[in-house]
Amino acid sequence: MVVTADREPEPISRTGSSISVVKGETLATSNPGSLVDALRTVPGLDISESGGPGSTTNIRLRGANTGQTLVMIDGIRINDPTAASGDFDFAMFAPSAIDRIEVLKGPQSALYGSDAMGGVVNIITKKGMGPAQFNVRTEGGSYGTAATTGSMVGSQGPWSYAFTGGGQSSEGFSRYGYRIPAIEAKNPNLERDGFSRLGGSARIGYDADGVRVETGILSTLTRSNYDASGADAPFYQARRLLDQVWAKASVDTLDGKWTHSLNTFATQAVRSFSELSYPLVRSSTITDYTGNSVGAEYQSILRMGSLGSLIYGAKTQHETADIFQTSFVPRFSAYVPQVRGQQDTNSVFGLWQLPIGERLIITLGGRVDDVVNVSRFETWRATAAYTISETGTKLHTSAGTGAKAPTLYQLYSVNRGSSLAPEQSFGYDAGVDQSLLNGRVTVSLTGFSNKFSNLIDFVSAGPGVSCPVVNSSGCYFNVSRAETNGLEVGSTVDVLPGYVKFNAAYTYLHAIDLATGLVLARRPKNLANFRLTITPTDRWLIEPRILTVSKRFSSAGQTNRVDAYTRVDLYTEYKIDRNWKVFARGENILNEHYQEVFNFGTTGPAAYAGFNATW
Repeated sequence: MVVTADREPEPISRTGSSISVVKGETLATSNPGSLVDALRTVPGLDISESGGPGSTTNIRLRGANTGQTLVMIDGIRINDPTAASGDFDFAMFAPSAIDRIEVLKGPQSALYGSDAMGGVVNIITKKGMGPAQFNVRTEGGSYGTAATTGSMVGSQGPWSYAFTGGGQSSEGFSRYGYRIPAIEAKNPNLERDGFSRLGGSARIGYDADGVRVETGILSTLTRSNYDASGADAPFYQARRLLDQVWAKASVDTLDGKWTHSLNTFATQAVRSFSELSYPLVRSSTITDYTGNSVGAEYQSILRMGSLGSLIYGAKTQHETADIFQTSFVPRFSAYVPQVRGQQDTNSVFGLWQLPIGERLIITLGGRVDDVVNVSRFETWRATAAYTISETGTKLHTSAGTGAKAPTLYQLYSVNRGSSLAPEQSFGYDAGVDQSLLNGRVTVSLTGFSNKFSNLIDFVSAGPGVSCPVVNSSGCYFNVSRAETNGLEVGSTVDVLPGYVKFNAAYTYLHAIDLATGLVLARRPKNLANFRLTITPTDRWLIEPRILTVSKRFSSAGQTNRVDAYTRVDLYTEYKIDRNWKVFARGENILNEHYQEVFNFGTTGPAAYAGFNATW
């Protein structure tokens, strides 16, 4: 069952959208300090960490820019209003609260509005169900790493509850230059860049007699050291805080045929970066970013029997972005505003799901987003899924448009543009999901194509470039175009039922800047992930994992090439009894030297071990 594809719970076999699910079991066996490690199993999704866990972490979905993927927690947008591209930094969130992650691919602005040009990543937190259950998980290992998480989930009568909490810390390694021979030869004493994170969440619900009321809150604080892009920086520190609170009420009418729901929410993302250059040059800056978002959304589902269902609603959202900068050496100076902006977005949307016979289901949807005093844009989406149960086949296709409003940074910073219009995209995909040998083999094959136009890019000041702010270094214009095409393959093979299972995910991506004809930065042409799950007994699991990524360019204009690499990890666990299990995992066990971002380090061979208790 998925909820993101069509804004209501439905079997994944019934949707024409291309969607992948990262299950809780995958999250539980991944690095707790890096949420994105589990996402690497999703075809079509690429990730870059600027120097390991705790560092700035971005994702790209089907080759779209980082700010063109909408990120949500329980259906609530969390993209950062202060970010220049409006993206979300995955280093800000602790994975302990997550139940699963749904990744919806392709243009989805017709369902979710601005930012959903490349797709949607919906992080779904744990929800209580059944008798009370307690879980504690702890681990430690290389680079001075320690992590502990805990949860209590359950339900009593109409009430449900879920409480989670956890913390991680690591001494880390130098984000700049670690395990890069040319840099380490010149800088033999690179300092470590560690991180620490604390996070917690609570979710309480009431469900009885067709009335559902639910509220949730979460908070994550991450502190980390970081380096400049071209040098080791011992006194660079970052603090990231993410807070969210929401409440939702739903009621069924007409014997459950007509459902109404109202969701209110507030999200705050606070980032602070302190940079001290010492001892050769005594200079310092503190830059504070505070982004706030509050709003409400109404959604109704009208179930019409043979005529399908109609999903419609409206949303209003108010966002603010405040960026201040000061100096603290040799003395504190006054805070100087860099960006102070706000905007309101009002939206209406609708989606018609229509089954035709027993095999075919189609959807048609559209949305209008009005960014007050900035722009208004309309988007649409259509999907179709055709199921042949006799052969275990599902054919699916989707097409639609995407749009992204100018960010508050692009509108109000010193480098602001004038008369900026929304970015636009059109994309489509088609594929087949096939089950073979009575379900022992499943294969998913999807081809996709996206065209991006009116992209907002920074243009350096010079002849022929007229910027609103005099003496600025440049400004933003709608000047860029891009195209991405590719193929996504996913496969599961039950080699020896009950003993050996094989999983594979592969992405081929062709991503081109149409203005220059050059390959877009940080888009590998080939990316594959393989996992072999071996269970010699019902208590013992062994899982080798292989990630292989082709060469790519870390910077625009096909500059700063990063070589291809293959990384091998190993995970194993042993269940002592119903309540206790021990586990261990090794990362990069074959000592591959590689980079995700040019001149930024990645892990060497590392080992971690711990235990998990459930009762």
